[in-house]
Amino acid sequence: MTPFLSEDFLLTSERARRLYRDHAEPQSIFDYHCHLSPRDIAEDRRFANLTEIWLEGDHYKWRAMRANGAAERFCTGDASPYEKFVAWAKTLPYTLRNPLYHWSHLELQRCFGITDLLDESSAPSIWERANTILQDELTARAILRKFRVAVVCTTDDPVDDLRYHRTIAESDLVTRVFPTFRPDRALAIRTPDLFRPWTEQLSKATNVDIATLSDFLTALKKRHDAFHEHGCRLSDHGLDHCYADPCSEKVAAEIFAKGLRGSPITDEEHGKFASFMMLYFGNLDAQKGWTKQLHLGASRNVNRRAFLALGPDTGFDGIGAYPQAESLIAYLDLLARENALPQMVLYNSNPADTYCFASIIGSFQDGSTPGKLQYGSAWWFLDQKQGITAQIDALSNLGLLSRFVGMLTDSRSFMSFPRHEYFRRVLCNIIGRDLVAGELPDEDRLIARMIEDICYKNAGRYFRLPDLQTGAK
Repeated sequence: MTPFLSEDFLLTSERARRLYRDHAEPQSIFDYHCHLSPRDIAEDRRFANLTEIWLEGDHYKWRAMRANGAAERFCTGDASPYEKFVAWAKTLPYTLRNPLYHWSHLELQRCFGITDLLDESSAPSIWERANTILQDELTARAILRKFRVAVVCTTDDPVDDLRYHRTIAESDLVTRVFPTFRPDRALAIRTPDLFRPWTEQLSKATNVDIATLSDFLTALKKRHDAFHEHGCRLSDHGLDHCYADPCSEKVAAEIFAKGLRGSPITDEEHGKFASFMMLYFGNLDAQKGWTKQLHLGASRNVNRRAFLALGPDTGFDGIGAYPQAESLIAYLDLLARENALPQMVLYNSNPADTYCFASIIGSFQDGSTPGKLQYGSAWWFLDQKQGITAQIDALSNLGLLSRFVGMLTDSRSFMSFPRHEYFRRVLCNIIGRDLVAGELPDEDRLIARMIEDICYKNAGRYFRLPDLQTGAK
């Protein structure tokens, strides 16, 4: 029987093990989409305890804890850090076959060298040992060094002044940290309590008096320009589905005026305004050579009572059953017709859309850039062994796996970098299996290049980040 989390974890053949050790494991980490705090990196945050670094903001763990009967005070509430940790320790044994069981023990091993299984009985010892290492060694920047993280792209609102990114850029940190432009609130015109204060923030950030749609667009372009000056080369949008209902600037201006007054906005008006704005953002990205990311299909904040009590990003989301293909194709086609289709990474949350997304990207490749449109790595609820395997298989069957830009953490936790290892092991096991079966040629140079490119080098070439070295460290 194979030991749990051994050196051969997820690697079921000798060929897979060699691929991983010789070609995947040595690669640096290029984490091109995450939710790490730039402030924590700039200030080299020292975490007071394991709860701060491991459970703070981790809605994956909170969902499991609630499902195991843990009261909300142990997730987002006023329980002490140690009480919250013990509640998680009590939950973890019940996550068998959930990816959290793998991730959590990988994180304990890779961050702290702790190989004990976490449960209620081992919690006191693990708490003490991990906290000692956190205090003595593992600041935010030390973790980036430990995992050989070459690049981090954070997720940032356009109104962010990017002060922490400036601090990082002026420091001696080897890891390159870049902002990502995430203008979701620019589409929130149906929610005046959110949209109007945010527009005021945008006005202050740009010194533009926003009274009309033209002012709004000018202000957003100023922030887009400012992000570019700070090294940003990626944008990101979290959408139920794409918007592609053609809308003139005159109609969009009328809808914007209603939203700024706080007047009710119909579904049709929102769809038209969002379509106009998404076409505008696409043009901005194409003009500057950025890569646009579309995270599509999550059903967010489905528990209204919990949302009102706790706010967003607290673990009350699900997989949406939105029809994606028609609107996604229409949006890409609108951009292509305007000769304004930027590089793009598409992520789906519904497994029913896996082959759909993989097929659509092939219809909009234009020969200008290898893998110009990317089918993004398995995201959110699909970010586990089966989901990763399905994404790799779909891309392999319908596109060019060799041009894939690889894994990301999409995490708020500095302890999540072992997810890259998890992905790399799954990838090497798939390729190793095909080699053993004679379905791929056993040519070291050919296979090694593919593994190294997917794990790091493709991303280095693709995202066009300034002054970036693309070789592995």
